[in-house]
Amino acid sequence: MFKIKTLNNISVLGLERLPRARYEVASDIAAPDALLLRSADLHKVEIPLSVKAIARAGAGTNNIPVAAMSKRGVPVFNAPGANANAVKELVLASMLLAARNIAPAIAFVQGLSGTDEELHKLVEDGKKHFVGMELPGRSLGVIGLGAIGVKVANAALDLGMKVYGFDPAMTVQNAWQLNSGVIQALSVDDLVSKSQFISVHVPLLDATRGLINAERIELMQKPGVVLNFARAEIVDEDAVLAGLKSGALQAYACDFPSNKLAGNPKVIATPHLGASTGEAEDNCAIMVADQLREFLETGNVRNSVNFPEAVMPLLPGKQRLTIVNANVPNMVGQITTALAKHEININDLLNKSRGEIAYTLVDVDQALPDEMVDELAAIPGVLATRVIGGCVR
Repeated sequence: MFKIKTLNNISVLGLERLPRARYEVASDIAAPDALLLRSADLHKVEIPLSVKAIARAGAGTNNIPVAAMSKRGVPVFNAPGANANAVKELVLASMLLAARNIAPAIAFVQGLSGTDEELHKLVEDGKKHFVGMELPGRSLGVIGLGAIGVKVANAALDLGMKVYGFDPAMTVQNAWQLNSGVIQALSVDDLVSKSQFISVHVPLLDATRGLINAERIELMQKPGVVLNFARAEIVDEDAVLAGLKSGALQAYACDFPSNKLAGNPKVIATPHLGASTGEAEDNCAIMVADQLREFLETGNVRNSVNFPEAVMPLLPGKQRLTIVNANVPNMVGQITTALAKHEININDLLNKSRGEIAYTLVDVDQALPDEMVDELAAIPGVLATRVIGGCVR
């Protein structure tokens, strides 16, 4: 029986992927095998040593101490792409709102008073202040072509826009999904200089903090529109406000309200609604529950932010040893030597690495002795070991 502790309300459709015959799922488990959460901040709590995996029903993992978990040999799973359509739709809606000045126009109408005849005159006199632009033929630059960026780029093409994309780390899978009509930019500056609309879809890293700044806003085609539904810090708010004041920017649309942005009629700020649809919450929960179950039951790793992708079929009647270790030379040699010492024949083996972490799956035909697993756990650099189908460590 695996014990899963939930730290937030998780979609019932996701929880249903964890059969009650094999899983105890609750919010008050003392020694859980895994944590399942959405927005709970794990930086502020002590994570039990019993935890073998953490799964977040969403894409970002800023609320999880990923580096600390890596040192403990604990994979952190997320749900990339599960909320992509929800975010894409919000980006498109915000782009249309910005292009047609709809938000300030609605505010103007809500401030009117008088008879219907008086309102009609005020409307006719005032509408000239909200003249917008149509999207066909306008240029959009998409920075970051992951699951969300690809959907945004493809949808913008369908709207008749000229679309530029930039992502030096684009995966083959996402490349297959990208419409061939998207034009590859050579750099962020190259993309910005060709675009009137900019939409950012990159994680928050030191390299992306303040990615859209005063210099890049100046490079944009005028009047520009910046769309930020990734992370607040990726866009320099002071630079945006200066651009809105000078007329270099027509609008700034984001999912991250702040005191600086509050009250500016050219800012469209939503309360972190990117993944706030019932469908997205269901999709994220289902995805991470499946990944968590596969890891606990077979040791396979899919969509981890700190572990390598490692998938090897676990055949009936086999016992599996999983080993997490520092990615240094001769670790596989020490593992196989220990197995040979105890006359354990290897049926299948998979070794993968990612950065400072290496992960090995070893399938054998016979039961693994406790003392042999203890010997492996004692090897310098080994972070975690686990036997599936036998004793658990």
